[in-house]
Amino acid sequence: MSEIPRQLTLDLPVETRQGADDFLVGPANAAAHSLVEAWPHWPDPVLLLVGPEGSGKTHLATIWRERTGAVVIAAGDLNDRTLEDTLRAAAMSGNAIVIEDCDSGRVDEHALFHLLNIVRARGSALLTARSLPGAWGLAVPDLLSRLRLAALAETGPPDDALLRAVLVKLIVDRQLMVDAGVVETVLTRMERSFAAAQRIVAALDREALSRGRRITRVMANAVLQEMT
Repeated sequence: MSEIPRQLTLDLPVETRQGADDFLVGPANAAAHSLVEAWPHWPDPVLLLVGPEGSGKTHLATIWRERTGAVVIAAGDLNDRTLEDTLRAAAMSGNAIVIEDCDSGRVDEHALFHLLNIVRARGSALLTARSLPGAWGLAVPDLLSRLRLAALAETGPPDDALLRAVLVKLIVDRQLMVDAGVVETVLTRMERSFAAAQRIVAALDREALSRGRRITRVMANAVLQEMT
């Protein structure tokens, strides 16, 4: 039997649902989720949300942004000019700010220090990062001191139940058709991380599109083998 020719695949955007009801809570992220939900009764006006890639930091930040009307800026885009724009926009929407990827290595430390001082006086801020401030390589000691005063919420590696739920959500978000047992097949062989789940489901999506078939356990095993 001749092999079915592969089809050309396009990297189309995937609409990932990031509402409050779409966030999957488990032991790895329950404390962080509870602290985000506790706003405005935080122990400090600044909340530092730390966790590995794909662990739901942006999702939690999105939930908080929807509740507060927060302005969002990537830490790497923060400088003297954008600082003023950000503060002006925040003043019109409740003085709440989300600063993403603070450990990106491209942070204007003086601008971030100034922003945190203003936030502590009249607002709230949620910062996301993959590591604690001590590992960011900061050169301004006062900034590090300010960050260490922040409330801390950490997300950790998922357990099997949460990872299974994440796989199912990613499959549903992409509207994929899968055979029974595919999720369990992937779960038994994959790296235990949210980021790995995202990469695997994306790879399964591409493979299914290229073959013009639904996702089977055989296909999942082949994709996992190629990825490893």
